[in-house]
This record gives sequence, structure tokens and C-alpha cells, in this order.
Amino acid sequence: MTDEREPMAAPERNCGPLAGLLVADFSRILAGPYATMLLADLGADVIKVEGPGGDDTRTWMPPTRDGVATYYLGINRNKRSIALDLRDDDDLAAARALAARADVVIENFKPGGLRRFGLDYTSVAAVNPAVVYASISGFGSGAGAAMPGYDLMVQAVSGLMSLTGDPDGPPFRAGISVFDVMAGMHAGIGILAALHHRTASGAGQHVEVNLLSSALSGLVNHSSGYVAGGTVPFRMGNAHPSLFPYEPLPTADGDLIVIAGNDGQFRKLCAVLGCEELLHDPRFQRNQDRTAHREALRPLLVERLRAKGKQEWFDELMAAGVPCAPINTVDGGVALAASLGLDPVVEAGAVPGIRNPITLSATPPRYELPPPGLDEHGEEIRQWLKN
Repeated sequence: MTDEREPMAAPERNCGPLAGLLVADFSRILAGPYATMLLADLGADVIKVEGPGGDDTRTWMPPTRDGVATYYLGINRNKRSIALDLRDDDDLAAARALAARADVVIENFKPGGLRRFGLDYTSVAAVNPAVVYASISGFGSGAGAAMPGYDLMVQAVSGLMSLTGDPDGPPFRAGISVFDVMAGMHAGIGILAALHHRTASGAGQHVEVNLLSSALSGLVNHSSGYVAGGTVPFRMGNAHPSLFPYEPLPTADGDLIVIAGNDGQFRKLCAVLGCEELLHDPRFQRNQDRTAHREALRPLLVERLRAKGKQEWFDELMAAGVPCAPINTVDGGVALAASLGLDPVVEAGAVPGIRNPITLSATPPRYELPPPGLDEHGEEIRQWLKN
């Protein structure tokens, strides 16, 4: 018997470890679309359901490529788009039919927001009990359900902004919507875990991810320092609370990130800089000593580093096994990855994007469909749903 989830997938697209998996993507903006793009890269057939006005990120510009927001392009490849107005009876019927056929439904409406359309987990699972239904919210489906889930809000309330910026300056947001991306990855992990459970049991389930929980998990040593050690961390600029050196230090022509993550690396650093006498100073014997006396150690290291430029030090320190890095702009980061053979840029259709970060030896990610135009595949999907 033919699986009704597969007919639209052309043979050449039927590859990857998630081939044959149908994902009904009712999400928009960043966290959900990022999760579904990762799944699509790995072979899942992702149908992006958009309202008549399209995903908000289609209008988040500049920058643009051929008049399309690069924000949208960066998180929506390998998908097909159908525009559905859930207030229209025919479109709502199509949305319900899609959810009934899907292996995975993912959405990031406010908790309970799809209930009035019969597209909430309980309603979908009643007709599709094997469905893995993933919900992404800002603050969970309980007391925080009514709170809007913007990444910047979560960066503020989670404590991240209190840790970002100069000690004497104002708090800053991270340069990207870091918790949206993190929640998207957590959603992807949850979906794959639920699919594995379904393989063993035949039963679907509801996967819930919220940005605040992802944020507190992602604060790692800082949140652990508080809940396990009773310590509230504070803003330290580029410094690390538990390691030194682990920050940018000035050279003759600019800053260089210099790291001594253990005593062995510190010995190598001192050897390259020609300051082996520091190794005999009791203030700098162990990492905890160097961290406690960072204000005394920093100028001693800077005095040596100012003798040469950052590129020269980078070459010498890396050759000696001391972690260090220039502070690049994004173009420099892409160029470095290319120089290391990581092939960071891929093309889906004629649209360049960043490679899926996962490497699989037998079933590599695919890059076949460019980010879709609004309702680009609407007609074919509607016809399929009528069968």
C-alpha cells in the first residue's frame, strides 16, 4: 500500500536520514523555521504553512537579495509554501487535512492559539494519534502563556543581558536572537526523540519548548553557578569569571583573543612570549591563582604582546598550541571556514546560504529547494490534500 504522505516527493528529493517524514510547519519568524529547516536539510518533506500576508521575516529588511529579505532566506530553504487563511472554511479544511497526514506538526502560536481552529495538539492527535506535535512558546503553556515570546524579552528576563557588556556600562543584547536559535535546536532534538519513541511504541506525543527554559539551560555555567553555588554572576565585559587569560588582549596593531584554558597552555603561552619567569610567581601557578590575580597578570602579558602585531602572534601562538583568535567580522568568519575546508556556503537553487552544521557520513544534508515564494506550491499541495 502506498504511503499517502509521500506522493509529492520527487524521487531525487527522497533522500537523507529523514526521507519520507512529512512536517506540517505552522511556525513563523525564527525558532520554528530554523528547526524545520534543519529537518528539511536532513530529508524531511517540510510544508510551510503561511498566512495570506506571509511569514513576518519576509519583510524584515534590509539586507535583501533580489528584493527578498535575507533573514527569511537564511532559515527557509528546502521547504514548500502554501498560504492558508485559517478564517476561511476551505483553507481551514486544508490545514486540518495536512495536520491529519503529517508525521510532525510544529507551531509557535501563543499557547492555545490554535485551539479555536481545531489545530491544537488534542484536536490533531484525536485524528492522528501518531503525530509528533511540537509547540514553541516564549514562557511556556502555564502562567506565562499570555506573554509574547520575543527573544529580546527573554535575553532581558533570563539574565543574559546582565552578563553582556562592560562592567561599568549598560547591559547589551547578544548580536543574534540567540535563544530563538537555541529553542529551535531544542525543538529539533525533542522532535527526533519523540519520533524514536514512536518507532518503538507507535504513539505520538506533544513536545513543548519555551525560550525561557532554553535560555536558562543555555546560560550553563552562570545558571549552574547560581542554582548550585548560590552565586549571582555579574557583567565582566569580555572577561571569563573562571579562567584567565580568556579574553581579547591588545597587541601592537589590535586585539587578539588569548586563551590559557589549563596550566599547560599557560606554560606554552609564557614560552612564546618570553616571560617564563611568570611560571615561578606563586600568584600565577594554577588557573584559580591566575583568575584571582588577573589584574596583576594582565599588564604583564600585554607588555609582551605589544611587541608584535596580532597576525604574527596568532601564527606563533597557534604553532605552539596556544588557543588564540583574531576578532573577525562575519565575512572573515566565512572566509576562515572556507580556508579550513569546511565549505560554509551552499546553494539551494540559486540562493546561497550557510551549510547545515551537521556532517553525516552516509546520509549527508541536501540543498535542493530554494526558500519558497509565498504560496509557491499552494496549488499542488491543495490538489494532493484532496486525494
